Amino acid sequence: MFTPRAQNPALAALLTLAASAFAAGTTLLAKALGTGALGPEMHALQISQGRFLFALMAIGCVALVMRPRFTRPDVPRHVARSGLGWGGVTLMFAAAAFIPLSDATAISFLNPVFGMMLAIPLLGEKVGRVRWSAAVIALIGAAILTRPGSGALEIGAIIALGSALLLGAELILIKQLSGREGPLQILLVNNGIGIVIASIAASFVWIAPTPTQWATLAGIGVLMAMAQGCFVNALARADASFVAPFFYAALVFAAFYDAAVFGVLPDAVSVIGAVIILGGAGLLAWREAWLGKRASAPN
Repeated sequence: MFTPRAQNPALAALLTLAASAFAAGTTLLAKALGTGALGPEMHALQISQGRFLFALMAIGCVALVMRPRFTRPDVPRHVARSGLGWGGVTLMFAAAAFIPLSDATAISFLNPVFGMMLAIPLLGEKVGRVRWSAAVIALIGAAILTRPGSGALEIGAIIALGSALLLGAELILIKQLSGREGPLQILLVNNGIGIVIASIAASFVWIAPTPTQWATLAGIGVLMAMAQGCFVNALARADASFVAPFFYAALVFAAFYDAAVFGVLPDAVSVIGAVIILGGAGLLAWREAWLGKRASAPN
């Protein structure tokens, strides 16, 4: 039987910050591939396939060294989680080719908002006025970032919204699995299922990558594996409501990467939209933490 990790909020915060830096790096590399900066433009489906392939290889190597003790996996939940994760990651990679990384990353912070909303029908949770207010605030920020009527940027933002919705649903399953199975087992099963799904989808758009593109795909896979490992371990060591706010650092990393590599700086609309989304997501995280402490308080 799997023994849950001891709670360690400080370590969970550090792991989440590292995960945010790695995750922003994968989006940067995906943007380089999707915009043709490193050769022929590569379809998001093929980029996603490379992400799962090399992430599985990286995690497999770690498993061979660490030789963790595996338990019986919850296959149906893993399949559902992997399908949602594949769809969310693929849409995020596609969005990165249309919009600044800071915008795509800011919209991704709607994940916990959508997760909260989906928990109502999926988990039967009750949501009060404060949490609904937080969701509305965050969605207003996302609406600002869609810049209605601006053509390609609007399309990119809508794609990013779809990514946030799928990844928000995935969050529910990740948390359920993290309390029952070890982090390495979760990652191995997820990426094993993910590469099957991704390969089938990529077969319709696959092109032969150049050596530089192969190296970039490998970089995406390794960085994503590191991000996943850090995030899953963080969730195993602290409540999701505590971990979530630290992942907002991904916005800073994304803006820095975009400026350093592509010379793209966030404009006023990007800053305003991001601040509003962070405000709503931060309020939601605070409310979740408060409810968690209240529930655990002795009667």
